[in-house]
Amino acid sequence: MGSLDRDFQASPEQNLSRYLQDIRKYPMLEASEETALARRWRKNEDPEAARQIVSSHLRLVAKIAMGFRGYGLPVGDLISEGNVGMMQAIRRFDPDRGFRFSTYAMWWIRASIQEYVLHSWSLVKMGTTAAQKKLFFNLRKLKSQIDAMEEGDLLPENVTIVANRLKVSETEVIAMNRRLSIPDQSLNAPMHDEGDGEWIDLLVENGDNQEAALGKAEEFSSRHSLLRGAMEHLSEREQHIITERRLNDQPTTLQHLSSQYGISRERIRQIEVRAFEKLQKSVKNAAINYHLSI
Repeated sequence: MGSLDRDFQASPEQNLSRYLQDIRKYPMLEASEETALARRWRKNEDPEAARQIVSSHLRLVAKIAMGFRGYGLPVGDLISEGNVGMMQAIRRFDPDRGFRFSTYAMWWIRASIQEYVLHSWSLVKMGTTAAQKKLFFNLRKLKSQIDAMEEGDLLPENVTIVANRLKVSETEVIAMNRRLSIPDQSLNAPMHDEGDGEWIDLLVENGDNQEAALGKAEEFSSRHSLLRGAMEHLSEREQHIITERRLNDQPTTLQHLSSQYGISRERIRQIEVRAFEKLQKSVKNAAINYHLSI
């Protein structure tokens, strides 16, 4: 499936218009054709069978991705993420359960795109619970339906309506509405037009005392030593990928590492996850051994 990943992940980012034209050339499959191909893939891992199923559903991915254009992200990136979700779907699809592949794949495609939107839309981490995700992707549409697009906080009666329809708490509705209404702002932005003083100057200094600072420094040194030792158990490629993805202040994109190693973004993601699991296990074992020795 590696070559399949490369074919359908990079293309939208390179030339979106041409990509959208090209995917129309792939024929739609009849139910019997799709079932036969899916069984070939499931039984023999026939890459050509998987390719035919995936290529016939690229238009579905593009259509779903277009529905997320309102978040200001490149459509090519949205389609690429949707294709990642479709790759996950083809690996898990069981044709003998009686569903068409499109019905099964839609969930994976939407989930992959939604995760990308949540992680890209704001510098501040959000959408970490099911309720927050539901609010993030439905609040704007629901506000439009009840004619509550006014700026600022929602009226109490509208908060109640949204909370009841989405089955979330009113507190969560208020918090998400405020979060979506106010864009990210830098603390280094000037407080006044004249430029004297920044918003960060108003923050209270909550620094630790010397004893606490020393304790934190010692703990950091200990953790750094454990991590350095655990990294030695990884291969050179795993060390590089985990460093680029997890340890840098500005993580390298999957697409960049995919191009660098000549493998799919999904394969890079798998290596990252496995390497991180190895690190966790090594650090845990090293910590246990350390405490046993003192």
